[in-house]
Amino acid sequence: MNRNALLSFALLSIGSLSAAAEVRLPNVISDHAVLQRSRPIHIWGTGAAQESVTVTLHGQTVTAAANADGNWELWLRPEEAGGPYELTVTGSQSSAPLKRTDLLIGDVWFASGQSNMEFPLKGFTGAPLLNGDKEIASSTQPKIRLLRERRRISAVVQSDAQDTWTLCTPETAKDFSAVGYFFSRELMQEEHVPIGVIDSTWGGTPAHAWMSGEGIAYANLPSVAADAARIAIDQGRADTLKARYTAEDAALKEAGKEVPTHARLPYDHSGSWTPSTLYNGMVAPFTKFGIKGVIWYQGETDTAPERAPYYARVFPAMIQDWRRQWGQGIFPFLYVQISNFGHVHEGWGQVRDAQRRTLELGQTGMAVTLDVGNHDNVHPSDKQTVAHRLALVARESVYGEKVQGESPTFMQATQEGGAMRVWFAHASGLRSEMNPLTEFEVAGEDHKFSPAEATIDGETIVVKAAAVATPRYVRYAWNGGVDCYVYNGKGLPLGTFTSER
Repeated sequence: MNRNALLSFALLSIGSLSAAAEVRLPNVISDHAVLQRSRPIHIWGTGAAQESVTVTLHGQTVTAAANADGNWELWLRPEEAGGPYELTVTGSQSSAPLKRTDLLIGDVWFASGQSNMEFPLKGFTGAPLLNGDKEIASSTQPKIRLLRERRRISAVVQSDAQDTWTLCTPETAKDFSAVGYFFSRELMQEEHVPIGVIDSTWGGTPAHAWMSGEGIAYANLPSVAADAARIAIDQGRADTLKARYTAEDAALKEAGKEVPTHARLPYDHSGSWTPSTLYNGMVAPFTKFGIKGVIWYQGETDTAPERAPYYARVFPAMIQDWRRQWGQGIFPFLYVQISNFGHVHEGWGQVRDAQRRTLELGQTGMAVTLDVGNHDNVHPSDKQTVAHRLALVARESVYGEKVQGESPTFMQATQEGGAMRVWFAHASGLRSEMNPLTEFEVAGEDHKFSPAEATIDGETIVVKAAAVATPRYVRYAWNGGVDCYVYNGKGLPLGTFTSER
C-alpha cells in the first residue's frame, strides 16, 4: 500500500471512529415522544468513552460522564404536563449537538398482550372494528402520541427498541392497538394531559413468553419449564417439516412444476412461545423509560389444558417481574378479563378466575368484558367498550376521579340450608335481564359442579341445584361461551369466579 493510500485509510478510520463515538439516544427518546410527568425523567444513551454529556430540557441542564464503554445516563427533575419542548444532548467529543423536538410531558402507558390488544383500528380479516372507518377518520389527536413496536423475538435481552414515536393521525392510528388508542383518547379528554401509548403486542402468545428469564426463575414456575420442553419439541418438528417442504418445492420449481401452498403448521410458533423471547425483544428495551402504568389484554392462549391450571401463578408473577424490571415501584397494572367465546371447555373459566384472583396484588385493576364477546369470533369487534371499562378503572383508581370503574366482584359464598348465598363488592343496583339466572353452578364436597338456578336478592345472589343437596362451592360463567350477564347499577358486568380455593 503506497503512502497516499495509507493516509487515506488512516483518515477514513479516524472518521469512522469519530462517527461511531457521536452521542446517541435510544429510539424510545425520539421526536414526538411523551416523557412521564411528575417523576424524575431518565435520559440515557451512548457516546465516546469518558465523554462529558450535557442534556438540556425546558430550562433544566444536567451533565454526566460516559463510562469506559461509552454508556451514560442522567436524571432530570420531575416536570408537570406540558410542551412541546426540545431536548438537546451535547457531547464533549461529538461533532454537533443532538436534538429531539416536539416532546410532550404527560402520562405514558405501556399496552401489551396478544391479539385482542394487538387488534388495530383497521381490524383483522374477518374481524372488523365496530365503526372502524369512522374511528380512523377522526383519529387526528395532537395530544396523543403513538409508538408501535414491531414484532421481535430474542434469546437475549435487547437494549433498544426498533421503533420511534409518531403523531396520532389516521395514517398511524389505523395500524395501532384499538384498545390502546381508545384508552388513551378517553384519558386525554378526561384528565387534560398528553398521553403516550406504547403498543408492544403479538397475537396468539402465552404469558410466559412476556416474562424475563430472571422472573421465571424467581417465581419458581415448573409448569413453564415443562411447557418450554413441549414447545421445543413441537418447534423442532415444525422446522424439520418446513425444511422438507423447502427442498421439495425447490425441486418442483426447477422441474417447472406447480409448487403447492402449504397450510400453516399449528405447532409452528417461530420462537414466539418460547419463555422470555418476547420480554427480551419487546419489553426489555422500554424498562428504562418512565411510564404511568401498563394495560394488558391476554390469556386466550393460556386457556389450553397444559397452561390454564397454572395461570393463577404465572400471571401475577409476570406483573411482579415487570415491576422489578422497571424499578419504578408498584405502578398500576390494569388488564382485561378475557371475553365470552364459544369454546366450551373449562380452561376459559380457569384463566378468567385467575385474572380475578390477581386483583389481590396491589395497584391492579380488571375490566370485565363477558358481555361484549362473540361466541363465533375470538376477536370481539367492540373494542370501544373494552377500552372504556379499562379507562374507568384508571380514572377511579389511578387518577382519583369520583367514578365507579369496578364491576361486581366476588367476595365470599355462604351456605344457607340447601343453597349458597354469594356476596359481592361494588354490587349496588345488582340486576340482570334474565330471571332466573343461568351460568351458575354449585358443587358439594366432591367438587363436582351441577347447573344451578340463581336469583338476585339485593346485593347478593342465591344459588341452588336440586342435584346438590348440600352445596359447598359456587361458580359463574365457567365455560368459554356465556349467555347470562349480571350488572351493577353502573352497568358494569359480573365476571367469572369460583368460590373454590
